[in-house]
Amino acid sequence: MKIVLAGIIFCREKVLIAQRKHGKAQEYLWEFPGGKLEENETLEEGLLRELKEELHLSVKIHKFFMESRFAYPNGEILLKAYLCSCLRTDITWLDSHEQIKWVKISEMSNYLFAPADRPIVRALKKQPEIINELTAEE
Repeated sequence: MKIVLAGIIFCREKVLIAQRKHGKAQEYLWEFPGGKLEENETLEEGLLRELKEELHLSVKIHKFFMESRFAYPNGEILLKAYLCSCLRTDITWLDSHEQIKWVKISEMSNYLFAPADRPIVRALKKQPEIINELTAEE
């Protein structure tokens, strides 16, 4: 089973979501940015590295939020999601995604998320006050 890391990144009462690239597995589905854990990395180090590589984004990791397991045709993943914050919304993304967007938790139903990310979306929608906790720390 692969460990995959995801950042639930809040900024100014919105969350960053990313659309998977054409030609990749789960193409055009939305996800929380992140990536695979590499050898000899802590979970937090892996998430910070992936966000820096994919989006040139530095974040503050606040705490672990939840995990989600999903068996895709090419193997099972364990997606570990962390609540994060950033201070800027202008992001440079390379070729890692079709597009990225800042959305309110209440707007997430308008996007089709990858199966492993869907339980995280449901949990966020049940706890919308969590965004107030993080934005109060910014």
